Amino acid sequence: MTVDGTYFDAMYASCDDPWGFRTRWYERRKRAVSMAALPRERYGCAFEPGCSIGLLTRELSFRCDQVLAWEGAHEAASRTREELADAGNVRVVWARVPEKWPKDEFDLVVLSELLYYFDDQDLAAVLDLAWGSLRSGGTLLAVHWRHPVAEHTRSGDDAHRALAGLPGLGRLVEHREEDFLLDVYQAGRCARPASVARAGGLV
Repeated sequence: MTVDGTYFDAMYASCDDPWGFRTRWYERRKRAVSMAALPRERYGCAFEPGCSIGLLTRELSFRCDQVLAWEGAHEAASRTREELADAGNVRVVWARVPEKWPKDEFDLVVLSELLYYFDDQDLAAVLDLAWGSLRSGGTLLAVHWRHPVAEHTRSGDDAHRALAGLPGLGRLVEHREEDFLLDVYQAGRCARPASVARAGGLV
């Protein structure tokens, strides 16, 4: 079953940063790798469901004109809204996917440490909604922990296999480490989208 929202509410009620996003070098490095993997220097609008305490959200705000960040845990959403009050191009909303999804189209959708919480039905819905909300040529970034976690419905590897089977996306980046997976896809009809160098006329 999809992990119930009360689990996240309890985690954030007990600690401001339950997964050590601020304090752990692993997390800081992973954010840096995620941002470096994005193929475009600048994006118009981005959507980040499950933004947690907003540290990746802030990084996205430096590369995007507008960022819509959703968080399903009320306490985390409130703290993130306060934390990013100085970022005028970020809007933080208390909302949980796939029950809700924005009607907008995006140049970038970020699925970070999110997909392994969903059962088969909800995972399929999230992936379909994510793909459907990307503009042609838009970017989808997915990054997930690989080690077993009792509270996860599935593994990070399983979530990325499901993502790889989604039609209409061409993979630009495939990054594998013992600890996490990172994939970057481009929406469009081309099975092999142009690399960063090729898109920039270097090849």
